[in-house]
Amino acid sequence: MPDLHARLRSVVGEKTAKLLASQLDLHTVGDLLRHYPRRHVSRGERTDLSALKLDEHVTITAQVLGVSRRPMRAKRGSITEAVVGDGRSSVLLTFFNQAWRERELQVGRWGMFAGKVGAFRGTRQLLHPDYRLFAEEDAVSSEGAVSSTDADELDEFAGGLVAVYPATKDLASWVISRAVRLALDMLAPPEDPIPEPIRQRLKLLDLAQALRGMHRPTSLADRDAARRRLSFDEALAVQLVLARRRAQTEGFAATPRLPRADGLLARFDAACPFTLTQGQAEVGTVIATELADAHPMHRLLHGEVGSGKTIVALRAMLQVVDAGGQAVLLAPTEVLATQHARTIRALLGPLGCAGQLGAVPDATSVALLIGSLNAPARRNALRAAATSTGSGGAGIIIGTHALLQDTVELAELGLVVVDEQHRFGVQQRDALRVKAGNSGTGHPHTLVMTATPIPRTIAMTVFGDLDTSSLTELPVGRSPIATSVVPVVEKPAWLERAWQRVREEVAAGHQAYVVCPRIGGEADIEGAAGEGAEADSLEPPDSADDAAGEVVTVPLAAVLELVETLSRGPLASLRLAVLHGRLPAEDKDAVMSEFSAGRLDVLVATTIIEVGVDVPNATVMVIADAGRFGVSQLHQLRGRIGRGSAAGICLLLTADESGTPARQRLDAVAGTTDGFALAELDMEQRREGDVLGAAQSGRHRSLKLLSLRRDTELILAARAEATALIADAPQLSAHPGLAELAESVVDDEQAEYLDKA
Repeated sequence: MPDLHARLRSVVGEKTAKLLASQLDLHTVGDLLRHYPRRHVSRGERTDLSALKLDEHVTITAQVLGVSRRPMRAKRGSITEAVVGDGRSSVLLTFFNQAWRERELQVGRWGMFAGKVGAFRGTRQLLHPDYRLFAEEDAVSSEGAVSSTDADELDEFAGGLVAVYPATKDLASWVISRAVRLALDMLAPPEDPIPEPIRQRLKLLDLAQALRGMHRPTSLADRDAARRRLSFDEALAVQLVLARRRAQTEGFAATPRLPRADGLLARFDAACPFTLTQGQAEVGTVIATELADAHPMHRLLHGEVGSGKTIVALRAMLQVVDAGGQAVLLAPTEVLATQHARTIRALLGPLGCAGQLGAVPDATSVALLIGSLNAPARRNALRAAATSTGSGGAGIIIGTHALLQDTVELAELGLVVVDEQHRFGVQQRDALRVKAGNSGTGHPHTLVMTATPIPRTIAMTVFGDLDTSSLTELPVGRSPIATSVVPVVEKPAWLERAWQRVREEVAAGHQAYVVCPRIGGEADIEGAAGEGAEADSLEPPDSADDAAGEVVTVPLAAVLELVETLSRGPLASLRLAVLHGRLPAEDKDAVMSEFSAGRLDVLVATTIIEVGVDVPNATVMVIADAGRFGVSQLHQLRGRIGRGSAAGICLLLTADESGTPARQRLDAVAGTTDGFALAELDMEQRREGDVLGAAQSGRHRSLKLLSLRRDTELILAARAEATALIADAPQLSAHPGLAELAESVVDDEQAEYLDKA
């Protein structure tokens, strides 16, 4: 009897095995049985046909409402059309030169219909769909698609719950279902990786029961119990990886960085023109205590847009400098690194300009190291980084990936601050650890910052090896931001009003951002994210003859195109400039310097301005094609305004119709400025498996069942069990099945994605 490691061809045959491998990357029986159903339906259950998306491959359950056949106008032959519905909406099935479909698709019959969603004259359409009709007491037609449906499959359809699988154009759900049935019938009882005491403690099914209950449940309760067990497998796999990482870091040694009563930090606090929020003060106390410890700090700091994470990080860096160490701030882009350097130098004033006129005694210096520096500037930055602070070296070094190069030496690295951690991998973090080790100071302390609030379950699942701090309040003086959706199709006059608001703000002495999802000139999308990210245009679905209708192409807004339109039209009298990722670094810095100095009125940019850019005089932001972006990204972009004394205005331009998912996202962003609430909404709307990096790599997601929103209790239980298991045996030598489970869910690439502290 085959086990979970058996090759599929030994169970389902060579032809089906090749299809499963090429279409779904399934090669073993275990792969197939972990290709879980998308949903389960009962005979006659309705599918929400109104929610079907263009170009999506779907399997729907519906009833035949009508069938007709007509001759083609342009050539010989006929078109057979059937309307199937769910009682609320309908879908058109279209077949060319297949007259026998009219006899087979009898009005009143229920079935499952699979195909790619297209549109014809405003109606959703499946062109040449595959289908299976549910069995009835009377005879089933022997013609066409149903003839290949065996008796067992019809019995299954006629029974309780039917599994509907994620499928492709060439591999229908029922083909997968037949393969799964064969595998389950032949499968040898699998060895359960979850120890029996854990299963009993958490009241979990054994693995064999769970697999059968997931694919062929006899009831919804049966299915739910199976889903709970298999979701726990995924949660435990992730938590085992994180628990092992926590155990490893606990054994590392670091140089304690004790605070000095008369140091730079104390003088900075005394001269600071604003008062820390309660949250900033509390987090600062925690960080100060951890920096003084002989074990390295590993802390995640996240919070509301504009909540003052940079001040918290700067105070930590000053404590390290006071103790004779250096602090590195690693930023993902040159624009952000340069902005950080400019901001920190301004905040420090005479405390941060050692060797210059006006510097106070014991001042430190801030070095900037980015790839675009000219040779003299690079030599100076390298010299400052390689020289100890006691000998006049830089105490704070800010840079991009350029900091990670072998030629960069650090005299005494004590703290690594990683901004926007998702842009950096484990090898890059380890490169800095090696530099710290070379200086004989042990492992550096690490502070990871992310500018988007993180739901608790994501923090546990992705950042579970880090201690987490949150900043939920805004500093005194931050101004409110009013956000409005501008539906340019429904209310075209509102678009002119949007540009008029920009002109009004500029006339009042303020500045504006216009954000686009594309640079222009090529089909490259820079920064569009989440479920809102689309292709460059909405192209027509494949069709033929009469089935092809007129399609309106909706292009994405692009920086290079929109700036020309604005400069010749509604913003013609204003000073405009562009900022995007393809500009040379010196041009980016020049544009930002001009904008920061108030010598530009409007900056037309991509999402390169999403994080770190701080221009208090900017009060209005217009986001073109706003539906292309995810909830958190829109909130992050909006955080670039309202940073001064004047109120902010954010205008979300969209052609999306009311009630569509994209429009619902925009309405949610317009309805609240609570970043934590929006983060929860963003998690609900995203494919949750993306937290392991599947979307970034283009691979199949490994968290197939675990819901970060729904399974908080399971994640907490898995975390507790994983901590106990790793404490007992870090390599899981007593539980080889668990080690294999962890590797099957979290592969090397995803383990790296998890390890981005």
